[in-house]
Amino acid sequence: MPVTKHVADMVAEAQAMIPRVSPEEAAAMQASGEAVLVDIRDVRELGKTGKIADAVHAPRGMIEFWADPQSPYHKEIFATDQKLILVCASGWRSALAAKTLIEMGMDNVHDLEGGFGAWAKSGQQVVTE
Repeated sequence: MPVTKHVADMVAEAQAMIPRVSPEEAAAMQASGEAVLVDIRDVRELGKTGKIADAVHAPRGMIEFWADPQSPYHKEIFATDQKLILVCASGWRSALAAKTLIEMGMDNVHDLEGGFGAWAKSGQQVVTE
């Protein structure tokens, strides 16, 4: 069966409905304690390209389960009043994940414009192990 709704369209829809912040805004929000950055990239991506200092790693495949307080996999970081800024490589997966969390009822979710690539390109701190 052919695909009738393309991922680029889904991302565009998500980006139109979710709050988005620039790397500079995200860095300032993280530094002030207003926000927590949540990196949803695969662990192999973190090892290959580095990561954002003090970002929480929450794999994309687990985000709904970690966010839901009724899930046996729930993580307390998702039960915060701080803003949660989702990060992926380019902003596509994080937009879809943010949309899902908003649909689950969360109102403190944001998306990092341009993802980790934009973060690194803007000169924000990247740590490697």
